[in-house]
Amino acid sequence: MKKNFTILLVFILIPIIGFAQDINQIALEKAEEIEEKVIEWRRYFHQNPELSNREYETAKKIAKHLEDLGLEVETGIAHTGVVGLLKGGKSGPVVGLRADIDALPVTERNDLPFKSEVVTEYNGKETGVMHACGHDTHIAIMMGVAEVFSEIKDEIPGTIKFIFQPAEEGVPAGERGGAKMMVEEGVLKNPDVEAIFGLHINAGTPVGHIKYKSEGIMAASDRFTIKVKGKQAHGSTPWASIDPIAVSARIINGLQYIISRNSELTNEAAVITVGIMQGGVRYNIIPEEAYLEGTIRTLDADMKKMIHEKIRITAQKIAEIEGATVEVEIIENAPLTYNDPELTRKMAASLEKTVGAEKLHIMKAITGAEDFSYFQNEIPGLYFFIGGQPNEQAEGQALGGHHTPDFYIDESGLITGVKAFVNLTLDYMNNN
Repeated sequence: MKKNFTILLVFILIPIIGFAQDINQIALEKAEEIEEKVIEWRRYFHQNPELSNREYETAKKIAKHLEDLGLEVETGIAHTGVVGLLKGGKSGPVVGLRADIDALPVTERNDLPFKSEVVTEYNGKETGVMHACGHDTHIAIMMGVAEVFSEIKDEIPGTIKFIFQPAEEGVPAGERGGAKMMVEEGVLKNPDVEAIFGLHINAGTPVGHIKYKSEGIMAASDRFTIKVKGKQAHGSTPWASIDPIAVSARIINGLQYIISRNSELTNEAAVITVGIMQGGVRYNIIPEEAYLEGTIRTLDADMKKMIHEKIRITAQKIAEIEGATVEVEIIENAPLTYNDPELTRKMAASLEKTVGAEKLHIMKAITGAEDFSYFQNEIPGLYFFIGGQPNEQAEGQALGGHHTPDFYIDESGLITGVKAFVNLTLDYMNNN
């Protein structure tokens, strides 16, 4: 009886395995067919970038594409987010795929034929607008995946939720948005998403390669502000002042001691960076106030707590020595980007199938941050990196780094993203 059951099970499983392989192959072939479309979409978005919470035209183009494919489309989520729902012809799990859609206040310096010429005002200053982090490629990749799956809809064993997320780079002052707001508005519900996948193109990883890591892959990101209040005086009589600029300089130096002398860096990396220092209106006047603003990046919860406490104490004690006062505020921006270990273990084979074992790499955690982490706080998620660096470049030597005017991506890397999403989605569905 046992032998007969085993034979019967084999006869049942062989067609299922064969079907899974067939649908993957069909989808991958269709991905190859639309590669030029994906590149064309990327160039459109690159030439027409929009800042966080202002992605109005970007959202319209995405929504129209999804509607034309026959998907159920919802717009206006977290202000400008778009969600497309594709219900497969066969029953199965709900899988989420995410792409971020916002650009940065960076003036492009490349000579690309589709270079951004967009100019806007940001924080009271005129600036160019540029997809200087590759979100234009993420949009195009996921639009391509949606088109591939729409063409084999009847054979898909489950439902796919395409989440186009605004404001990954951070919301304007006084506003809400991004992944956190999408989660709060129920983007992972109705139908409930079981697992979610996200990717990021990387200018320092060769085209055709994928990097990933189980557990913590990107740091938690927090923002801090320090207001220093002293006593104003003429620049010729500094002894009559309590100089908030001098106090701020000492605080900046003190903050670095938290990293170099208080943080156990053999455990995990940590970073404190002051990005803004403001104070004064005239060269010969010592002002009454100065202002510091910066970022904290941590990969360990205990280190994060310690660093927050030390920032407050350091600023307060240095100010106290000089007779100044301070106000310290720390705002949590994004949690640790944490790849679910079990999901990562199961889906590693899908990534290997996409690029081959020799081009799949386990990476170390980085101190960049991602609000994809808010999705991962709710359900198992896997976040990974695809290569966008021309193969003739030395690995790690990007032509133009992320968030810089010279940022550059080799578009031949986009097809890797399409195929990776295809394999992850179908393999997850077939295995669950």
